[in-house]
Amino acid sequence: MTQSPLGERVPSSIAAPLRHDHTEIELIWIEKRLEYWIRFGRISGERILTRKTRILSFRPDAVIAFVRWSANDYGTVHSRIDILRAVRSREPYTTVPFVRPGGELLLSIQGWPRVRSVIEAIDQVESVGLDPCDIAPDHWRHVHNRLSAGEPFRAYTAERHQAWLKRKALGQ
Repeated sequence: MTQSPLGERVPSSIAAPLRHDHTEIELIWIEKRLEYWIRFGRISGERILTRKTRILSFRPDAVIAFVRWSANDYGTVHSRIDILRAVRSREPYTTVPFVRPGGELLLSIQGWPRVRSVIEAIDQVESVGLDPCDIAPDHWRHVHNRLSAGEPFRAYTAERHQAWLKRKALGQ
């Protein structure tokens, strides 16, 4: 038996990693206290550890938006969103809590007003009819840099996406 981060006992066979070449993200949900969720990303596997904890697996190069939120009796204590690319084996990566092994960080924003802005940017991409997983990684870097500087960011358009696809086809 092994212990989950919440102190619950789970069988070792359940706690074992899915695959060493995948990126795993641990999601936790404790009503009105702690919520870790995926805003977008193509899930390749899932393990349920407890009623409150599960682990999702992502293939290399998958782009994922991971949101973390916590509160106490007085309201929100912490909110954060990280958009990262799942790395390949032996590729360098940035460590992110609850992400194993880590990923290439495209965006990392803290504070509810700015996290809400990122969620609105994701909604804007979806409103154009695009999957946020498939757009240019540079757009998420742009959003990160502009929000960090307190400046507005450019919207992602179908034209920008077409330019990205052409660059990608040429091998960047």
